[in-house]
Amino acid sequence: MTRPVPHTRAGYPYHHPTPTRWADNDVYGHVNNVTYYAYFDTAVNAYLAARGALDIHAGAVIGLVVESGCAYFAPAAFPDTLSVGLRVGRLGSSSVRYELAVFREGRDAACAQGHFVHVYVDRDTRRPAPLPPALRAALDALQPG
Repeated sequence: MTRPVPHTRAGYPYHHPTPTRWADNDVYGHVNNVTYYAYFDTAVNAYLAARGALDIHAGAVIGLVVESGCAYFAPAAFPDTLSVGLRVGRLGSSSVRYELAVFREGRDAACAQGHFVHVYVDRDTRRPAPLPPALRAALDALQPG
């Protein structure tokens, strides 16, 4: 298996500021691996909510994670200030592959990067549903030019 190379900030059109918390550190003195997934989820949902593309309580569709992964390159620890870069790697009719990278303040190379795939489904039936126009527009803006 080939080890991925850390991406740089410039490869991500949106960056979400993410301060670390004391509770993010594990007994080894760095941000625990599972915490990066929370950073990813927060960055995606903050982006979508700010653009009116996510209604978590009453939206007709909801996103279900069907795949995720993360590679780690360098440690981060409290009290680091992080930035989570976000882009869309693939956009389908009812799914999206989010690609994310975590950057420490003042660093251009990612300390971790990963992805997750959302399949958007009808809130009631849980069957795949087309992306609503506002959601598609917000996601289109995150695709490479």
